[in-house]
Amino acid sequence: MEKLEILLLASVIGIGATIVMDIYGALLMRIFAIARLDYALLGRWVGHFLKGKVSHNGIARSAPIARETILGWLVHYVTGVVFVFLFLVYQGKAWVYNPDLWSVLAFGALTTVFPYFIMQPCFGMGIAASKLPNPQKARVKTLATHLVFGAGMYFSTIALTSF
Repeated sequence: MEKLEILLLASVIGIGATIVMDIYGALLMRIFAIARLDYALLGRWVGHFLKGKVSHNGIARSAPIARETILGWLVHYVTGVVFVFLFLVYQGKAWVYNPDLWSVLAFGALTTVFPYFIMQPCFGMGIAASKLPNPQKARVKTLATHLVFGAGMYFSTIALTSF
């Protein structure tokens, strides 16, 4: 029962945090013309992954798959829920009723391990975007986005527990 309750909390908080992250990405695009990850490419990677192909020389040059955009957005939100679920399993559901910003900012920073060491290499960008023309810019952008996800966890939790 405890795990089910944590999963329900993680679903609400994870979706909220991912929405905050997406709003941040949309604002960066609209105000500063800074592109964000095209989630169709995430869907493409997952689609190829399910067929046994994990790494690509450049995911954008790989063959498109059916409904990759929908799949990418779904995986994006499920990942947010999974991250929050793992956080709550570690912290315990008591964190929800006494949240602190620093723990989720640290957790957001920790989640950059996933894009730096799994996604970016598998997409053909190298470890921590090392093969991109400006890897430092990509690293900072990834870190900032994941910190915003952490902040989104905090604010989503505050909103959830205010009702």
